Amino acid sequence: MATTSGRPGIFAVRDVRSLITETAEEGQGLKKAVGATHLTAMGVGAIIGTGIFVVIGEGAGIAGPAVILSFVLAAVACAFSALSYAELASSIPVAGSAYTYTYATLGELVAWIIGWDLILEYGVSVAAIAVGWGGNLNAFLDSAFGVALPDAIAKSPEDGGVFNLPAVFVVLAITFLLIRGVTESARVNLVMVAVKLVVLLFFIVVAFANFGTGNFQPFAPEGVDGVTAAAAVIFFAYIGFDAVSTGSEEAKQPARDLPLAIIGSLVICTIFYVLTAVGAIGIASPEQLEGSDAPLAAALDQGAGISWAAAVLALGAVVAITSVVLVIMYGQTRIFFAMCRDGLLPQRLAQVNQRYGTPARLTLVLGVLIAILAALVPLSEIVKLVNIGTLFAFVLVNIGVIVLRRTRPEMPRPYRVPWSPVLPILGIAFAIYLMSDLPWDTWVRFVVWLVIGVLIYWLYGYKHSRLRREQQGGTPGWARTPEDGDPQ
Repeated sequence: MATTSGRPGIFAVRDVRSLITETAEEGQGLKKAVGATHLTAMGVGAIIGTGIFVVIGEGAGIAGPAVILSFVLAAVACAFSALSYAELASSIPVAGSAYTYTYATLGELVAWIIGWDLILEYGVSVAAIAVGWGGNLNAFLDSAFGVALPDAIAKSPEDGGVFNLPAVFVVLAITFLLIRGVTESARVNLVMVAVKLVVLLFFIVVAFANFGTGNFQPFAPEGVDGVTAAAAVIFFAYIGFDAVSTGSEEAKQPARDLPLAIIGSLVICTIFYVLTAVGAIGIASPEQLEGSDAPLAAALDQGAGISWAAAVLALGAVVAITSVVLVIMYGQTRIFFAMCRDGLLPQRLAQVNQRYGTPARLTLVLGVLIAILAALVPLSEIVKLVNIGTLFAFVLVNIGVIVLRRTRPEMPRPYRVPWSPVLPILGIAFAIYLMSDLPWDTWVRFVVWLVIGVLIYWLYGYKHSRLRREQQGGTPGWARTPEDGDPQ
């Protein structure tokens, strides 16, 4: 079956049918093992993490009590793109998320760029989140038992330590779990998601039991500008719902499960976020929330006067962040898997382990690299790139829906974005608007990252592309024998 629609060169696109067909090839496809509940839990697991436990304080400092509206605005901005993700994920149930959708709509070079962009979004954020996990673990040990790990084994060299052992531990533990199988990973994630929701419910119940209205005046001291500026920051709290689409190839019923999980996880998290924001403002002033690295714990401690709750919140943060590491790292491996399978990265890494049904070799390599990054590198500045990388992916996914509607109108679409192209265009507009609110130096770093990616594509991906070899009549790298010569 032809794998290209006929467009030449670096803008050649993958044929949707061939993308789906090759997932059934021996050693190339992933095991279908997860349903709607597990996928929804993955979405909730990826979304609820450092965002709600940290970013709410910064948002309250910008918008005041109106940060509640900022959460709603950020959710609406994500919702348009979530609908587009749902249509593409259900129509093209293949690993790779936005990378694969772009390959099927906008061509190889753009696909590589978005894949490289997703490496930034997922890989770097996993390392940074792992560092945050270590910090929260230390905070929990300190608040609950009065002990803490020494800086030498708890911080990176630039932060005054030698080696961030907790960050390495959580990355390698998650790596092992992901190698063992997607079913086992999904079950563990389901438990952690339940724990984090219980912790947030605990916060909401305690906050509403001590609720007061005094902190709600003035409600929006900075007006509409404050609400929108805070929404651009709070957007970070919603990053992760797109990770559901990375698991589309392993969904039992992708046509039904993926739209349900993507939209469902966004709705669930929005409800929790709004209730948490209302509760936090009800017991603590925006100034108290803004001035703390752990605003929810500070709200209970300083606002409601319940100091023991800080330990509960710290434990909840550890569990919540563990779940985020699991889901984001899972997404990272599946995007890499798709890029390797297409030959844009070394194809040998894309082999699926016959015992576990997972890309074990690839997962191990990524796990070790991310562990090294988390152990030695302070990532506070690099993390700012995650927002712009995610928004860039949203733009391309929305464009992908519009393009595929025109180029492949007959393609089966189990789920369709309503009022297309209006809603995808609104998704593009919201993403660009939020990107425009990010600092100039973030834009510069983002462009530098993309230039490096284009150079790698030119030096490796262009030459080893599976699609290009087939266009030129050669044997694709994944099917080559030793007699053909190994492209690696």
